[in-house]
Order: sequence, then structure tokens, then C-alpha cells
Amino acid sequence: MSPGLTVFAADIEPAMVDHLKKRAASEQLTNVVPVLAGTASPNLPKPVDVVLIVDTYHHVADRVAYFRNLKQSLTPSGRVAIVDFRKDSPEGPPVEFRFTAEQIESEMKQAGYRLDATHDFLPRQHFLIFS
Repeated sequence: MSPGLTVFAADIEPAMVDHLKKRAASEQLTNVVPVLAGTASPNLPKPVDVVLIVDTYHHVADRVAYFRNLKQSLTPSGRVAIVDFRKDSPEGPPVEFRFTAEQIESEMKQAGYRLDATHDFLPRQHFLIFS
């Protein structure tokens, strides 16, 4: 990781935040800062350039409101990258908790984002980048 960069590792589970703290300490990752997220906000201590959400999009209850509020945690040129399971993936959460790329794009558009890039190199997941 580049010097001077900080990674806020946000999770809603206190036990996972504790695990992240211990792992960052054991690996001497002084630039990894575990953060206890809430259901309505990631609770980031300052704006960030990139928010990466991996395989958890379906866990957010009110996604449009959540991502609309997330804008406060982004720098002016900040982006949101979402990686989540495709509907036809042989593994992952139950199919009813999976989304098409169009569904994710529609919700993100309602929250005020635009799709900047779609990557198709992951065999089981979408990889979408929004600004």
C-alpha cells in the first residue's frame, strides 16, 4: 500500500471490527483504520476517494437513501465501486438477494450517481463503478 494512504475498513458487526483491529495490528498495518458502520451510514471519519463494497450490497436495507447519504463521505471526485453476485452465479446469497447490473445502476441513479465503468472479468460477480 502506498505511504500516506489510509484505508477505513468499515463493518456493521462489532466482532468483525475487533477482528480487523487485531489483524491490522498483527500485520503492522498502521494505515488500516477499522470503523464500526451503522445501518444508515458507514460512519467514516473523513471523506474518501473510493468506497469499495464487496458482496454486501444486498445487506443494505434502504439502498437509495444509504447511497444518497454516502455522498457526504466522498471527496468531490470520489467514486463507489460495487462488486456483488450475479443472478446466475452458482454460489452466493439466495437468488432473491442478488441483483442484475441494471437493478444496481437504477438504484444508484436514484441516489444521484452515474455509472462510470462496468468490468466483466469476474466470472460470478458484477463490478460497477459509480461517481
